[in-house]
Amino acid sequence: MTVAELAQVLVRLGCPAAKADLMARQLDRRAQMDAARTNESYEAALHRLIGLMSQGWAAQPRSTPPDTPS
Repeated sequence: MTVAELAQVLVRLGCPAAKADLMARQLDRRAQMDAARTNESYEAALHRLIGLMSQGWAAQPRSTPPDTPS
């Protein structure tokens, strides 16, 4: 998955669009580091991290839609 594709996934999951590219780059780097450290695949690490991020966004109360600047 490219960083641009990852950014699109993050936006669909509730990430603010303005932060999606930066967060996608950070998530990609973290997934690579975790995969190397734990000997799991990059895809498994990425899946786990995306799941954790989406749980965090789901717990946040929203006063504005995800793509609307606050």
